[in-house]
Amino acid sequence: MQYLRLILLPFSWLYGLIIIFRNIAYDKGWFASRRFRIPVVSVGNLAVGGAGKSPLTEYIIRLLKDHVRVAVLSRGYGRSTKGFRYVSTQDTADLSGDEPLQFRRKFDQITVAVSEKRVTGIEHLQEDHDVVILDDAYQHRAVNPGLSLLLFDYTALSNFRLLLPAGNMREPFAGRKRADVLVVTKTPEILPQDERSRLISKLSPFPYQKVFFSYLDYGNLVPVYSGEEVALSEALKSQFMIFLLTGIANPRPLVHKLESGGGEIKHYDYPDHHPFSPKNISKLAQDFRQEKMAAKVIVTTEKDAQRLRSDSLAELLSGLPVYYLPVQARIHEPDKENFDHLIEKYVSEHLQHG
Repeated sequence: MQYLRLILLPFSWLYGLIIIFRNIAYDKGWFASRRFRIPVVSVGNLAVGGAGKSPLTEYIIRLLKDHVRVAVLSRGYGRSTKGFRYVSTQDTADLSGDEPLQFRRKFDQITVAVSEKRVTGIEHLQEDHDVVILDDAYQHRAVNPGLSLLLFDYTALSNFRLLLPAGNMREPFAGRKRADVLVVTKTPEILPQDERSRLISKLSPFPYQKVFFSYLDYGNLVPVYSGEEVALSEALKSQFMIFLLTGIANPRPLVHKLESGGGEIKHYDYPDHHPFSPKNISKLAQDFRQEKMAAKVIVTTEKDAQRLRSDSLAELLSGLPVYYLPVQARIHEPDKENFDHLIEKYVSEHLQHG
């Protein structure tokens, strides 16, 4: 891996120069960056995937949905469609992307849309909504959001900060200066003050930036196709065998959670947004049926479950106990109230009236 990084390093330097020039062009006004009158909250990160954007986006949805008309706008990564599109609960992941489909199926009182061009997307949404949440839009500088949240994965903060393709950084660490709020995600549930101080020192926030910390709270296992919920504590018993299917950028926190019960895990680990093929799922189903252990279950993530609902894959898994494990982001106390107030205050102060 180190040799591969060295080979790719010149390409990272070239990529870095392009990104730096692009950011300068936006900062200087040479490239247009549009600010909207409607409140726009951006959730993003500097690295490629895995920072916990979806759970934090859902946190903000829950915070606002009962008080204002919320729209979530995403690129819809991996979809086969183009242009602006409203996401329907009847969509497939191929039509709208897995994460937008997850948001739409989970929150029936909000609007979810996809568009490669976020300016176009906001133009479609602004008349009928009070706030637009941009999912994974930190590098989409054609929009100048009113409130920008930048996420950092706790489990990856010590990684090399190399740009693509040698590393996984979309832009230099200095790009954090555009954010209003920095959030360290996926921390342990108990986070001592000295560890918070260490993390803040590592992030080197600017004076105008606020720093918060969040952790993941896992729920019970929910059936993908049919059946009843299963308490996570039951699946974590030592006599259980878990067939874990993931297509996410960083499955380590999930694996760590499932390993905490002492049971055996067989992990089918695919790249982020991987379009599961019949061959992938046939292999999983065959291995599951051949396993002699009586107490066994197939577990996936909520995002991956959106791709498993296609008719062809559902047929291959027919009759098998397939569950997804929902997860929510929680803001560490005593800062939760401050975080909530910051979001709510920004939205309320920028609502369009009349």
